Amino acid sequence: RFHHIHGTNIRLDASHTQATRVESFANGLCFSQEPLAPGQIFLVEIEEKELGWCGHLRVGLTAHDPQSLEVVPEYSLPDLVNMGDTWVFAANGLCFSQEPLAPGQIFLVEIEEKELGCPRDTLVGRSRPGRYSHILDDLYKMNVLPATARRSRIGVLYAPQPDGTADMHIVINGEDMGPSARGLPTTRPLYAVIDVFASTKSVRVIPVDYGFPSLQTLCRLVIQKHIVHRLAIDGLDLPPLLKSFCQHE
Repeated sequence: RFHHIHGTNIRLDASHTQATRVESFANGLCFSQEPLAPGQIFLVEIEEKELGWCGHLRVGLTAHDPQSLEVVPEYSLPDLVNMGDTWVFAANGLCFSQEPLAPGQIFLVEIEEKELGCPRDTLVGRSRPGRYSHILDDLYKMNVLPATARRSRIGVLYAPQPDGTADMHIVINGEDMGPSARGLPTTRPLYAVIDVFASTKSVRVIPVDYGFPSLQTLCRLVIQKHIVHRLAIDGLDLPPLLKSFCQHE
């Protein structure tokens, strides 16, 4: 879930899993409700876009407890980053070398396959023409979405290193982008940062099961299997939060 501390233009739904920027293009900072465990991914799906703004979703990690912030910064970049102990990048798939290149120097990046401990299919966003049934999902599993597209799924995690520090990784539609930042402290709690910025208007937290699926996830699969399409969930005699959970993967 998202933390109850957030930017002034953010509105959370009752479950604190959906964050929507209700006006302007800034003051859209959100945080994870709890610090992340090592290797735990905080995954969101872009639900709604807004035309007319330049810029995209920003993601990262911070060692600042949101509860300790006197004022939530207007921007993650540069405001929150300038406070120190914060690492944030725009989720547009672009990465930069840490140092300027010398004339003729080649910058090579090798992205390693990492075992995230959860089904990769959960991490992959796929477009659907409206809220069609899960019966149709297989038709879209191979669909490759741009990082900033609606339905794209973007996550952030940190991986501890032998020297006692950690590397931050950003995962875009199941693809590990490699270490985006190194030398993060592992002695302090690290919270996920999600900046619902500019052309990104609304995002939703996607639950990630590690190892065996949770009972909650299994119940959702049973409910989805016995309905014609997900719009029919609205008519079921279920609590509103359970309906919301069943309508989203």
